[in-house]
Amino acid sequence: MSGAGFLARPEPTPRAKDHFDEDIVQFGHIMNASRLWAYQPAAFDGIVELLRQTSVEHGITTRQRGILVTACASALGDSYCAISWGTKLARTADAQTASAVLRGDDTGLTAPEHALAAWARKVVRGPSHTTPADIQDLRDNGFTDAQIFAITVFVSIRIAYSTVNDALGAQPDAFFHTLAPAPVRDAVTFGRPWRRPPHHPRPFWGEAAGPVARFDCRRVPPWLR
Repeated sequence: MSGAGFLARPEPTPRAKDHFDEDIVQFGHIMNASRLWAYQPAAFDGIVELLRQTSVEHGITTRQRGILVTACASALGDSYCAISWGTKLARTADAQTASAVLRGDDTGLTAPEHALAAWARKVVRGPSHTTPADIQDLRDNGFTDAQIFAITVFVSIRIAYSTVNDALGAQPDAFFHTLAPAPVRDAVTFGRPWRRPPHHPRPFWGEAAGPVARFDCRRVPPWLR
């Protein structure tokens, strides 16, 4: 594939080049999602801002976002966001907790976290089948109606983002083979395949031709990666 999923490589605009440069500075590598979203970098920026508004501005913690995204991505069957956010959740919680949420097992979560994971899966699997009782469960676990609305928008945006990536063939980045803990890797048995490439692909934009030496997940925007 081209590095932009099933699509041909787009001609990078200045805005797309800024995204590439940010990836190279942070990771020494352009993420596959950035390559694909080079077709619409302004839309990508808009998604980032909406995710920030509907999570960070409403007091949703990094750990809670990790639970929402891993529950959402695994229910949707999106390997890219599942492995990416499963890795992040393993850092804010632990690898076994992240692995369990990816497999649909919430026994290690607190009651509010369990409510978040359950709600994310319901939004993915059957949004027209939710009930007032589902909302009351979130309220009973300390979430305000404003937060519930924001959380639902957050999950819905994640679904849209994942749908674009999956439909157009974006695969998880190879560096997750070394970055993701084994329990997280083992739990992601769905979605687009991801495997270590036999050699580093031809440079896409300014990146070095060689393996990625180091990747620090803590530097990734917490509301997106």
